[in-house]
Amino acid sequence: MRAATIVMTGGSSGLGRYALDTLLGADARVLLGARGEAPGECLPLDLTDLTACAAFVGAVRSALDGARIDALVLNAGGHAAGRTAEGFDATFVLDYLGHYLIAEALWPLLADGARVVLTTSGTHDPAEGSRAPAPKHADARRLARPEDDPDRDADPMTAAQRAYASAKLCVVLYARHLAARANGDDRGVHVLAYDPGPTPGTGLARSLPFVFRFLWERTPAFTRWLLRAKANTPADAGGTLAALALGSIEIPSECVYAALRRGVLTWPPLSAFARDDAWVEALARDSAALLEEAGIAAR
Repeated sequence: MRAATIVMTGGSSGLGRYALDTLLGADARVLLGARGEAPGECLPLDLTDLTACAAFVGAVRSALDGARIDALVLNAGGHAAGRTAEGFDATFVLDYLGHYLIAEALWPLLADGARVVLTTSGTHDPAEGSRAPAPKHADARRLARPEDDPDRDADPMTAAQRAYASAKLCVVLYARHLAARANGDDRGVHVLAYDPGPTPGTGLARSLPFVFRFLWERTPAFTRWLLRAKANTPADAGGTLAALALGSIEIPSECVYAALRRGVLTWPPLSAFARDDAWVEALARDSAALLEEAGIAAR
């Protein structure tokens, strides 16, 4: 049996590095998009730069040389300050729009039975009771240009946290859009939005204030204890991500969202926001329009 070919982002550190090591240990061929060096076939990628995302797609196509993609693992994410060259909010592009571009462009290259796994966050769901402020909407235009949002947060910290949660809501909505597309495609592609749960010890808090960074990065065991029933180790979160990519975990046919809680993968119902069909349709339409405005083709 041939080795799996996997295209991945977010594999150079944190839970993604655990996933990458597991994938390589399973003899998978991994085309990894990253800013720096990492194991596997490393291709340059800055997810806060849409032009770089388009260039990454071109590099993947060249590296594949006609081969098909068995798993597309869009894992990179976090908080990003400032704006992109197009004037879009950097967190929105890092966590959602850059991956939207990559997934749209590489969709035709997926193999029969391929898996698309997009990393999201439980912060997108108000019912999770996260300490981060929940999304107010998933309007791509207002998320890309927060200054145009009449309901934007005045406090910078609140605005940054809500921007992250809102982008992760967009990931779940987009997973629904792709899953609907897959249902009309005879290749049998599986699509899943994966919430690795709070995972102290990763670089997620690198742009947050010192106290949050210290608790998250330097005292992960204590922070997991504080978070009790939801937190995971990077090894558990990364190992589960790899298992989903490799097909070691069966994805129930009716599920498009999974959440890891204390090392156990669960299949919770979609949030009220994520169930909104009108939001799914509007997000897909507006995401394509944003790329068009930026002069970047998604296909």
